Amino acid sequence: MRIEKPAQLELHNPGELEIYFIGTGSAFAKTLNQNNLIIVKGEHHVMIDCGTKCSQALHEIGLPIASIRNFVITHSHADHVGGLEEVHLFNRYVLGDKPLMVINEDYEHILWHQSLQGGSERSEAIPLTFTDLWQIQRPTLLTGMPRETWQTMIGEIDIKLPRTMHFPDSALSWKDSAWSCAVILDDRVMFTSDTRFDAALIEDYDNLMDLEVIFHDCQLFTGGIHASLDELSELPAQLKSKLVLMHYGDNWRDFEELALERGFHSWAKQGHSYLFDH
Repeated sequence: MRIEKPAQLELHNPGELEIYFIGTGSAFAKTLNQNNLIIVKGEHHVMIDCGTKCSQALHEIGLPIASIRNFVITHSHADHVGGLEEVHLFNRYVLGDKPLMVINEDYEHILWHQSLQGGSERSEAIPLTFTDLWQIQRPTLLTGMPRETWQTMIGEIDIKLPRTMHFPDSALSWKDSAWSCAVILDDRVMFTSDTRFDAALIEDYDNLMDLEVIFHDCQLFTGGIHASLDELSELPAQLKSKLVLMHYGDNWRDFEELALERGFHSWAKQGHSYLFDH
């Protein structure tokens, strides 16, 4: 794995798997952008989540949000979906086009009726639907996986979406949780997105795939609906050495050395690309 800060982010590369962190911050961070990603491999790209600050963050690095054509959304909190209304309305009324979203039927219903419908449905005389605004690519439900896992391809990018245990805080497992997922890329890299401490999520898929890197949600206090630094510190050393911590608060520098002393790989770097050779 190489880490680089690109002078200009491009939506194509020579063919290596590239993971660009638009932001590494939690929902409440003010000095960090939201924890959204752009994945690039060869001539193909996909955005993972699109929060309220995403369009502005991309504008500031010279990449218009309208240039993003493919999306995967992990769950329905505003720092992950708050920018989608701008995306689909700009595409409809300025570009005359529809971006593509990888989404299963269950989550499409949730995303539309609980988040996007209110600001979009009545834009025209005949009420709009999700499919008026988005091209849909249905992932396939895999069998023989440790938990409910969906899979699809965007060009040469293999995308697997295992369910996660994020919210509510009373849920006892991913099965009891609201719909949320992690993202596994090319069976090499896991992006947990937001999740409570769920050791089985990373242990099971690491055993299955021998993951190279796990980008993991890291809250700097214990409680609520995110994995904390203290909880993650309970993991075996072999797993901690693969964990790059992300989705953290503005005060992360106060914990920077502690995390390294406890054996974590590193803290994710906003505005940087993580590159994985062929």
